[in-house]
Amino acid sequence: MKKINSLLLCILLAATAGVQAQQLVSDAEMENIRHLKTDWPDLGRFREANSIAGFPAPGENRVVFMGNSITIGWIEHRPEFFKDKPYINRGISGQTTPQMLVRFRQDVVDLKPAVVVILAGINDIAGNTGPSSLKMIEDNLASMCEIASANNIRVVLCSVLPAWDFPWNQGSYPASKIRELNQWIKNYASEHQHIYLDYYSHMADERGGLRASLTYDGVHPDAEGYRVMEPLLEQAIQKALGN
Repeated sequence: MKKINSLLLCILLAATAGVQAQQLVSDAEMENIRHLKTDWPDLGRFREANSIAGFPAPGENRVVFMGNSITIGWIEHRPEFFKDKPYINRGISGQTTPQMLVRFRQDVVDLKPAVVVILAGINDIAGNTGPSSLKMIEDNLASMCEIASANNIRVVLCSVLPAWDFPWNQGSYPASKIRELNQWIKNYASEHQHIYLDYYSHMADERGGLRASLTYDGVHPDAEGYRVMEPLLEQAIQKALGN
């Protein structure tokens, strides 16, 4: 009987622990849902930082980086790239182009940059905020470019980085969609006198994935990946500035 009672106690404790664990997950999910409902584009993320940044100093060629985790990850892996430069990073992990479009005025236009660098689209393809067609991504990118141009901000429009699959959405195999989107980005940039920045051809492997030597998870660059990107970016910025 003691053995049976002990076994029942173990089962009860395990069940209780399971319920508690479920509740923790549920609480985290609910917090995320609440955040999406109250600030879906995450306008609160950089509101204070934007206020502190203020307007550019006289003669300052400010550059704002609009993007997702690949953009904000630059600061973690290669912080020295941004040191003593008029570069402002406004990447938010996980974001898609509709979220960026909503915050584009606050996080780009209101900072009065000379140049905006737009690197976006991979999370749309991954379905981070729901199903998204290439046309939807293209329309959002075009809208950001149009807003920039209307405010005399020169545009560097980046190719989407290669990816064979997504760790968080396995089985997607987005390589063909990325190639198609990049062709549109290249054509759009040419037609509208924007600078096209081709990361893809410098970073793709033979199957259309991100080269293993440049990434830690197949999607995000590591420090070596950013080292490949940096001179390409600097050249594009100088070209956008007319230098």
